[in-house]
Amino acid sequence: MSTGKHKHSLHLIADIGGTHARFALCTSVDSIEKISVMAVADFPSIELAIAHYLRGLGNPPVRHGVIGIANPILGDHVKMTNFPWEFSIEATRRALGFDRLRVVNDFTILALALPQLAPDKLRAIGGGQAVPGTPLGVLGPGTGLGVSALIPSAKGAWLPLAAEGGHVNFAPSDELELMLWQEAHEEFGHVSMERLVSGSGLQFIYRKLCRRAGVQAQDYAPADISRRAMANSCAHCREALDAFCAILGTAASDLAVTLGARGGIYVGGGIIPKLGDYFAASPFRARFNDKGRFSDYLAAIPVFVIMDDNPALLGAAAYLDTYPDE
Repeated sequence: MSTGKHKHSLHLIADIGGTHARFALCTSVDSIEKISVMAVADFPSIELAIAHYLRGLGNPPVRHGVIGIANPILGDHVKMTNFPWEFSIEATRRALGFDRLRVVNDFTILALALPQLAPDKLRAIGGGQAVPGTPLGVLGPGTGLGVSALIPSAKGAWLPLAAEGGHVNFAPSDELELMLWQEAHEEFGHVSMERLVSGSGLQFIYRKLCRRAGVQAQDYAPADISRRAMANSCAHCREALDAFCAILGTAASDLAVTLGARGGIYVGGGIIPKLGDYFAASPFRARFNDKGRFSDYLAAIPVFVIMDDNPALLGAAAYLDTYPDE
């Protein structure tokens, strides 16, 4: 394992989520270019999406690729949780004519980006100072709920975790959340954090609040709910987004105490960075600190919203420096 930045041959790097795929070329973490964002629904397979991207650039001489994808990677066969792509890593490598193709969980890749992020790409949401040499946690809602961490090693390197913490059990903290748990349990059986803290989770919360109020829920996309909540133009949207952020605060503080992440908790994904000033004033931080006897411990931990447009691509490039010989 290496932690130094160095130039290498031209690589394809990618961040594949349940809604969008981001592609770029790089020769180091300081040289990421030709970024393109595509809708995954526009392509029947990951192979065709990559081929389309490279063809649009005139098929540059790429022989290696690193892909972060919103899915656990348990072997050669990958079947996405939140989108109907499935593929063999080795068969895709051969079809693309690559010498090497690494496919890694997207939040493992995002975790590797954390030490590379510029201070002006981070927005602090309360807390004290980061404690050097302690773990960093990262989570973020989008199509699903991604979770990972960086653990410091004795040699000063960072070790990323391949985790699936979005699927831990959701435990309600108040009467509203108890109602949401009961509704989700009736509909889905197992109620994970991801069921509520994700784009579809925000929609679920909104619909159940409307039903409780005896009004007809509108067919709003997650972005519609957020926009109306921030504009205070829909009381049910605002209540839904407040509940969403409070539950995310619980998830973030659970991650912090589980890891001992006094180096900080980082929030990414496709939803929170778009909430602007609302998020800082939302119930998130109060809920993050609300840990009974450990409230002071949590209050000291800094939380940062990742404001970089393509942090997972930065993490994919950093993967090449961390594992140069794979």
